[in-house]
Amino acid sequence: MELSRRSLLKASAAALAGSIAYELSGQSTAFAMDPLGEWKLEGTEERSTICCYCSCGCSLVCSVRGGRLIGVEGDPDHFVSEGGLCPKGAAEFQTDYIVDPETHELVENEARITTPLVRRPGSDHWEQISWDRAVDEIARHIKDTRDETFETTNDQGVTVNRTQAIGFLGGSGMTCEEQHFINKFARMVGSITLDNQARV
Repeated sequence: MELSRRSLLKASAAALAGSIAYELSGQSTAFAMDPLGEWKLEGTEERSTICCYCSCGCSLVCSVRGGRLIGVEGDPDHFVSEGGLCPKGAAEFQTDYIVDPETHELVENEARITTPLVRRPGSDHWEQISWDRAVDEIARHIKDTRDETFETTNDQGVTVNRTQAIGFLGGSGMTCEEQHFINKFARMVGSITLDNQARV
């Protein structure tokens, strides 16, 4: 039997149409909608925040239900990212929850630290303290260190008004405004030791 070009195209078209008709004739469970199922973001409140991973300042929309984080997505109305997120920003949900490798279900991230920790001199463990106590202790350490080490003049008698015992380290996770505030605070304290890790 001789097969012409026209008959080959007809047979191919018939086979393709038959396979498409067969696939469309059966119900697909992948696209079936469960009318009784609950939508993931149903009953949630949307709260805007800023991604913590770099100084770009991309905005996030966090969906919260009952004080628990349900979902994280980019904010399409924000002028920086216009709804886009990098892989780290898109995975920010994992700071709160992780996937259990055994059950494959979302569980709270036990490694997440939510309270200040302090390790006292000579101690072998970290102690949890409240935020108010942490702020009070940090302020007291800064004040005491500044009072003990403040220099009004140097060895040549030149006015310097400084302390060399306090240093400030900035990071690329902070915005320009935060860095500006830290710089002003460091100058107010009298620190001349300023550095930034964003040199990679």
